[in-house]
Parts: sequence; C-alpha cells; structure tokens
Amino acid sequence: MLIKPSEAVDIDTPSGKMRTHLFRPAREGRYPAIILYSEIYQMTAPIERLAAMIAGHGMIVAVPEVYHEYEPPGSVLSYDKAGTDRGNELKYEKPVAQHDRDLAALISMLREDAQCNGRFGAFGVCLGGHLSFRAALNPAIEASVCFYATDLHTATLGAGRSDDSLRRAAEIKGEVMMVWGLHDPHVPYDGRRLIRDQLEKARLRLSWHEVDGQHAFLRDGAPRFDATLFLWGMSQSVALYQRHFSMERPLHVG
Repeated sequence: MLIKPSEAVDIDTPSGKMRTHLFRPAREGRYPAIILYSEIYQMTAPIERLAAMIAGHGMIVAVPEVYHEYEPPGSVLSYDKAGTDRGNELKYEKPVAQHDRDLAALISMLREDAQCNGRFGAFGVCLGGHLSFRAALNPAIEASVCFYATDLHTATLGAGRSDDSLRRAAEIKGEVMMVWGLHDPHVPYDGRRLIRDQLEKARLRLSWHEVDGQHAFLRDGAPRFDATLFLWGMSQSVALYQRHFSMERPLHVG
C-alpha cells in the first residue's frame, strides 16, 4: 500500500509541545493508529524507514519525539558517543509519568483525526521497547510490540532510575509481543527470565521470542543489523496487528 509523505505536527502536552511525525496510507479509508517509540536517538533515518514500512501495511504510524521537553523540535541525536551519552542522560532524567501523559495527549489527538478509526497499538525498539510495554498500561492500546526493551528488568527508567512498568504488568488488558536478542548485553539471560516470570504471573496475552541476534538488530545500516531477523520481526509484528485489528491484507499495490 502506498503512503503519503510524512507530516510533522506539534501536540500540546502538560510538559510542552511534542513534535510528532505521522505516516499515513495514501488510500482513502479509516485505519488503526500505531504509536512508534524510537530508540534514545529520536527520529533517525532507520526509524523513519521502520515507520513507513508499518504504515504501508494499512496503519497510521505516529512517532513522537520522546525528549521534547529537553531538545528543540526536530532534534535527532547522532549514532555516536556524544549522541548516545545525551540520549542515555535524558532517559534517566525524564519522569516516566511524563511519557504516560504524552501518550494520553497523542491518543486524544489521533481520536480527532478523520483517517483514524479509533483503535490503537504500540511498537518500540530499545528505550522504545520499554515505552511500548508501558503504553500497554493505557487501556486504549490493544496490541504492543516490544523489541529488546531496555531497563524493564532493572526498573530503572526515568527520573530517580525507578519505574513501575513491570510491577504493573497485571493491569495490561491488550496483547503484548516481546522480542529479544540472545546476545544483547543490555538484557541478559537473568533479566529476560525475570521479565518472563513476571509476565507469566500476570497472565498476559503474550507472544515471547528470543532470537539469535544482538541489541538493535532492527537498525538497518548499522553493524548489528540482521536483515533476516528484520524481515521476520516485521512479519510477526504486522501479523499481530492485522489479527488484532481484523484487517485484510492489501490485494494490490497502489
């Protein structure tokens, strides 16, 4: 399915305006909306391509700039030491409650969008994987896809390095898909087991995948990118959304 050129909108939140990038199907109709949470670097080229791919399967994709309180609109952190240090600094500075309020503002905006059918999912990588999991605590989110969610097992996201995301797992009503790389130093075996045990106890609607990959294996153009796992992961993600939102696959390209 063809998509329109991306557009940027500034959404009012309790902590200021949040630049959000929207990707839409070109075909007329009403579609579910997916909140796509980026890595710590915000709206990089790989994230843009990821959003376009999801939108091309018949969904509106909204990519918020998660550090809008701290960086000017349109800011992209670079994939180098300086960018990584800044991104990690901010992920431990921004209170997790502000991420929750950002999500509520974004859902409210999308409910008023003429092309949105009022149904919502989430998708995230790295920091975004954690935020996609946390988004599932919002009852509007019906399906969340979380790739290598960092800080979930340590409960160290946000100001004070203390979050309650995993402890609140039993509140999640939608379906969650968790994907991990077996060679990811950020979430080692013991961390994955802790998360899995908590989610089993919470009796979630859960898909759990551990693959022969490294951290950030979805980031195309980077040394750890794995094309085979990328295609597999996107297939699994789109299948989850299509099953959940009762969408039919496009019959033709156009």
